[in-house]
Amino acid sequence: MKKYKIGVFGAWRGMHIAKNFMLLNCDIVAICDFKKDRLERGAKELGGDIAKYDNFDEFIEHDMDAVILANYFHEHAPYAIKCMERGIHVYSECISNGTMAEGIELIRTFEKSNVIYMLAENYPQMIFNREMKRVCDSGTLGKILYAEGEYNHPGDPNDLTFKRDYNYFPEHWRNFLPRTYYITHSLGPVMHATGATPKRVTAFASFAPIEGDVPTASYGGDRAAIVTTQNDDGSIFRITGHASFGGHHNAYRVCGTKGQIENLRGMGDKVMLRYNEWEKPEKANEISLYEPSWNDPEEEFIKQSGHGGGDYLTARMFLRCIEAGKQPEHPFDIYSAVTMSSVAILSHRSMLEGGKPYDIPDFKLGECRKEYENDRLTPFYGTDGSKPDIPCCSHTDFAPTDAQVAKFKKRLWRIKSSS
Repeated sequence: MKKYKIGVFGAWRGMHIAKNFMLLNCDIVAICDFKKDRLERGAKELGGDIAKYDNFDEFIEHDMDAVILANYFHEHAPYAIKCMERGIHVYSECISNGTMAEGIELIRTFEKSNVIYMLAENYPQMIFNREMKRVCDSGTLGKILYAEGEYNHPGDPNDLTFKRDYNYFPEHWRNFLPRTYYITHSLGPVMHATGATPKRVTAFASFAPIEGDVPTASYGGDRAAIVTTQNDDGSIFRITGHASFGGHHNAYRVCGTKGQIENLRGMGDKVMLRYNEWEKPEKANEISLYEPSWNDPEEEFIKQSGHGGGDYLTARMFLRCIEAGKQPEHPFDIYSAVTMSSVAILSHRSMLEGGKPYDIPDFKLGECRKEYENDRLTPFYGTDGSKPDIPCCSHTDFAPTDAQVAKFKKRLWRIKSSS
């Protein structure tokens, strides 16, 4: 494989992603961040002769084959578009677009370019999710009817270290994050395992704000949004977006007409595969509880990678797409990426409207694009200082207390960054 030149935008998360590209024999040639201390630290950790930039337009003038977009979660689209216009391949983590209009712009620019675009969603590559994909592809579960995806990540409200690194000024996107928006870790794995694509969505929220004398500036008082999708194959997904209830876990389940497979909460990488006794494959057990194997020649690198090996495998997939000159498959391609972002955006609107169903557009059709090409509603502050257009919480008048915000500012104030 060619030794590709990679640039990194967002020196915090981007630094960790870049290390996997280095394991894959790539050169990290440039790094960009708007915050000087992160820029310096990221360049130092990656080592070598790395060019440093605090201006994105100057950064993409650097000679490179591809860019890792690891900037603010909801602001990837404008930078992806600039990369595509220059013929630079795009590796975009989390949602591809923060607004519906950005998704349309992203696709239109992509269709005029010759670049590889990949949604860098890593959770489908966790070992138990890979096993679910393998079993679904075998056909032994029968017709897939239902799947669940739970990305559940509760946090200690008094964890100052986490907040200093990830949530460090009042208008930070995490303080305005609707529970439906951070959706690819719950939705991506079930889309990958089943091959299904959401076509209609509805959602309800569970409201339970953080109380007490804690440092917080969060306007997101919901702990979970339960999202339900009707899919193109008639199946149904139940997903959580980014939940914060009970104990920390990533849990997935796929059910067909003949059997089901799921990973088991609190039991590491173990999966349970179950069939109806009268429909189980020959020589199969009715119930099997086991730890799947990687069965990959690069297992050594996978195991030293983040997110259960997903970071390495996702980077490898991207490079193989570039090498072959072929776009990634569902659900990592640009149309799937914008679909996932649309589930995030429209399920939040459903939640705000009492569970009203929303259709997910087919972004390959021009008439569907026109419906949303001017839709720029957002629950986030922009880096230009623009304010949110819609509330981020099911209780639309919810706000942290003055005392909580004052404590947050006193103990956690940080200058804005791109990470």
